Order: sequence, then C-alpha cells, then structure tokens
Amino acid sequence: MTAERAEVVIVGGGAVGSAAAYFLAAEPGFDGRVVVVERDPTYARASTPLSAGGIRQQFSIRENVEIGLFAREFIGRAGELLAVDGEAPDLGFVEGGYLFLAPPEGRAILAENHAVQTAAGAAIAWLEPDGLAARFPWLNVDGLAAGAFGERGEGWLDPNTLLQSFKRKARALGAEYRTDEVVAIERSGGGVEAVRLASGDRIECGTVLVAAGANAGAVARLAGVALPVGPRIRTIYQIDCREPLPLLPLTIDPSGVFVRPEGKGYICGVSPPEDQDPESWEIEVDWRWFEEVVWPALAHRVPAFEAVKLTGAWAGPYDYNALDQNAVIGRHPTIGNLLFATGFSGHGLQQSPAAGRAVMELVVHGGYRTIDLSRFGIERIFENRPLKERNVV
Repeated sequence: MTAERAEVVIVGGGAVGSAAAYFLAAEPGFDGRVVVVERDPTYARASTPLSAGGIRQQFSIRENVEIGLFAREFIGRAGELLAVDGEAPDLGFVEGGYLFLAPPEGRAILAENHAVQTAAGAAIAWLEPDGLAARFPWLNVDGLAAGAFGERGEGWLDPNTLLQSFKRKARALGAEYRTDEVVAIERSGGGVEAVRLASGDRIECGTVLVAAGANAGAVARLAGVALPVGPRIRTIYQIDCREPLPLLPLTIDPSGVFVRPEGKGYICGVSPPEDQDPESWEIEVDWRWFEEVVWPALAHRVPAFEAVKLTGAWAGPYDYNALDQNAVIGRHPTIGNLLFATGFSGHGLQQSPAAGRAVMELVVHGGYRTIDLSRFGIERIFENRPLKERNVV
C-alpha cells in the first residue's frame, strides 16, 4: 500500500469536481497538491455528459440567479480561461433563452420569481399572453396568464465539452486525476485524516471535497455523514418535426414538460412526480412518459408538434437532493476539513463554475469572497430546513 499526501482530495471528477480542481489549480494564492479521484474516466454513467446542457438565470432563489449569471460570464470567457497550449475549447453555446409559461394560478409566483431575477441583474422579459403570441407565433397561449423569457445569457451548450475542458485545463495547471474509487474515509479528532482507495492506496489530506454526483450520498456515509443525495433517472427524448419552428427557446410548459432545439430536431422531457421517481441506478429509457405526458403536452402547447417523429432517447442520473432539490455546498459544521459540492438535482453543469469557485474560496480564503452560498450549507439538511426552489425543471 502506497502512502502519500495531497492538500485537497476531490472525490468525483465530473463537471463540479473538475471545476473545483481548475479553480484551485488556477488560484495564485494556492500551491497545494490537488488529486481528483474518479472511478469512471469514460463518464458512461455520469450526470454531466447525459444532461441537456442548459444555462439559465430563471430561478426563484437569488443565489441561484447569481450562480447562473456567473455561469454565463464564465462561458463567455471559456475560450480564454480554459485554453491549453493555445487551443481554445468551443463549448457550442447557443443563446436561445428559456421561456417559462404560467397558467392563471401560477402567475403570481412567476411574477415574484421575475422580480428576484431582474433585481439580480438578469435580462428576463415579462410577457402577457398577447406578447407571447406576437413574439412566438407557433405557441398556443390558451390557458396561459404570462410568460418569462430570458433575452440574454440563457441557452444551452455541449455538456461533455465543458467537462473535458475543465479537466484538461486543471491537469495542465498541475491537478492530478486518479482512476480509482474511494472506499474509506478515515477520521481522526475533528477532521478527516485520509482516504483509502480500492487500489489499496492511502492519501492523507488537508481537505476532502465530496463532489461525487449521484454517488455522493454513499461517499458521505463513508465519513459517517447522512446526506440525502442519490441517483434519480431522467429520460431525454429526441423528436423531429415536419414544420421547422423559428426562434424556439427552451420552453417549459406549465405541466413541467420542456422542449428545445437540438441540431435539426428537438429534445424534450419531464421530471416524474415524486411518488413515481424512485432512487435507482437502473439507467434505462422510460418510454411511457413520452406517450402519456410529454407528447400530449407538447402537441397542445405547440400545435406543430401534433405531428412529430420520435427518433431516439437517452437516460442519465441526477444527483438528486431529496430534501429540497437544491445544491449542498460548503463545510461540514463539525468535520472541518470535509467539504461538499453535490445534490444539484439536474443543475450541476450550469452551476459548476460557481460551485468550483466557491470551493476554492473556502479552501484558500476560509470563506466566500464572491457569491455567499451559506444558505446551501449542509446544516439545513441536519436541521430539516428545506431551501425550496420554485423553478425546478
């Protein structure tokens, strides 16, 4: 068994873990060794490459809005920030916007969310039904009371390119990636002393970051921490439509069904109700939701979608926080060198730049220097204080 030491051990090399590795390695005030332990470097069962790649600011919690604003700023500079040997990544960002639609009973909540977003500096347009019909003539506005449209800063990108760009740049700056699995977290006194790997290696550490995505709950248990984060499976369907739709943003129907352009076609999906959404690692496409929920909702809201062809689908896991579907970011209150950045519940890709920067600030500066993410701390989990986000997609 090999003994070694790292200033920071990151458990999980997906978008969030790799963003943390990048921000640590790029920080002038930090020169410690960073080791990222990732059990599957192909990311075949990881959340990031299987996501829809959305970037938005339309949230109901101000910190989430600010996280989204930073994501857009970072993506705009990614070619510069994540370039390696003069080769700049192309994330393929499409600034297509998000369009949230509300029925009469949801109008007040949409208005409250809109006020939070615009107060934080997001460019979100408020549209009455007449305005929706004029701006999006393909939209059936029956039953709608209002809509909110992201005019700037929202859209989608290639999720795997962002992940690989974070990873490549982090490694170029000195972060090390280990293909292995953490099987034990050794504690001593008030902190973590070391992690043990499946290979038999043992790494002593100054800080451990749990960024293991859908596996984070299992990793946390190795340290004796109960964290309600586990895998929930989401299916994304691919469709073709005979009638091309101009200016289609990522549109969210009041039913929760979403659709957006992808290449010459479209992708769409919906989150199942809680009582039909078990924790599972069975990554299989669930076709029933398309026939029973997704297509009927799309055909009603966008008449052109009455005639679509289902061309494919894929499924992937979310690191689902069962308490409130919001991220868990920050230090453990009594295990001082144990940090968390997980539980993003489908928002990990777009929140990875801000989460990575936040982890760096906690490690290097001992506290948040930019966005104060204290409300996302694990203390709320222990105290059963949900931090509810109204705009969950």
